[in-house]
Amino acid sequence: MVRSGRARRRREGPVLTAMFLGPAAVMLTVLVVYPMGYTIWLSLHGGDTGHWVGLDNYRTMFTSPGTRRAITNNIVWMLIAPTVVTALGLVLAVLTERLRLRTALRAVVFMPMAISFLAAGITFRMVYDESPDRGVVNAAVVAVHDAFKPPSKYHGATPRDDAALATDHGAVVTAAPVAAGSPVLLPLVGLPATRVPDDARPAGTPASTGLSGVVWLDFTRGGGGQPGVVDGTEPGLPDVSVEVLRDGAVVGRATTDASGRFSFPELTGTGYLVRLPASNFTPPSDGLVWLGPGLVTPAVIGAYIWIWAGFAMVFIAAGLAAIPRDALEAARIDGATEWQTFRLVTIPLLRPVLVVVLVTLAINVLKIFDLVYVLPPESSQDDATVIALEMYRVSFGGDLDYGLGSALGVMLFVLVLPAMLFNIRRLRRDQ
Repeated sequence: MVRSGRARRRREGPVLTAMFLGPAAVMLTVLVVYPMGYTIWLSLHGGDTGHWVGLDNYRTMFTSPGTRRAITNNIVWMLIAPTVVTALGLVLAVLTERLRLRTALRAVVFMPMAISFLAAGITFRMVYDESPDRGVVNAAVVAVHDAFKPPSKYHGATPRDDAALATDHGAVVTAAPVAAGSPVLLPLVGLPATRVPDDARPAGTPASTGLSGVVWLDFTRGGGGQPGVVDGTEPGLPDVSVEVLRDGAVVGRATTDASGRFSFPELTGTGYLVRLPASNFTPPSDGLVWLGPGLVTPAVIGAYIWIWAGFAMVFIAAGLAAIPRDALEAARIDGATEWQTFRLVTIPLLRPVLVVVLVTLAINVLKIFDLVYVLPPESSQDDATVIALEMYRVSFGGDLDYGLGSALGVMLFVLVLPAMLFNIRRLRRDQ
């Protein structure tokens, strides 16, 4: 009876093992092994004809401008995003550790993780809007720019078309030399009446001595008046900087009075040019084109950092909570400052957590797709493309080149594999 029971258990052992592992092995084969093998097979064949091309798709991958740009952008992502997110998460975790409301603050920082990349991309489309009236980032940029370099009160003003004036790099200058004794008329248009200073008086007649003239808004509300002629109802423009040039050198500077008049009584003769410097017409800042070709990749990385900073903070905060307080107290008793304690005790004890966060973010960055697909406008997607997005565009975006798309997929797998193996080995070692 004993022998028959042992024999039955020996027979049941392989059967039970097959019953438990069989479904998992089938699912693994169908969902992982077969797709991987088929992808490698496709990468060695032409995408349109299916004929054998060997390594041609891999050569194309490193010679095509689109795929090379995608690889370059992924390198930029790898160098910036994981490092910045980990550093920011560390700073946030340390700063909130001793706060009474740290749980609520950490929940607020972690909240973007609950938002899908699709929703985050749409949100940051509005955040990065070019108009300072709608885009939060450009509103801040314009506010800071205008605080240090305020716009001129006369921005937007231009010389009247039929006046003997010309523009030169934003400045307004007389088109021909003028002489002392002949009033210089500088009529401007394009300035809304609401932006004429309150202390402006009607444009006055220039002085008859020396070199003199008048700068005024050559526009009469409701119509009337003669173009290029100083009318009694048209306002002079006060506080306009005026320069006089002769032989290319500035020989005089002045500022208009409340009636828009200026005068250089000491100047005589002819051959002068009168110039209103560009500083009189400095426009307000329009901000930056964040989603344009030049800044689109940093802008998308910024959105990624906002989303994932909470993830890094929570992981690192858990690591901080696990640090033995005795080690920190011993360092303080030995005379270490807070910075020395943080640098020489906290950071070394946190190193395993920091490495896990950094590697996890590196894997995620290599596979980044949806945020890069949603956030940049179509005109900038070529400049923002990454490997995963280029794989999608090559395979399904119109070219239908499944061979090149599969080659990109294989390369992406090869890049992610070392980081995954590192995490697995570290997990086993910790266990």
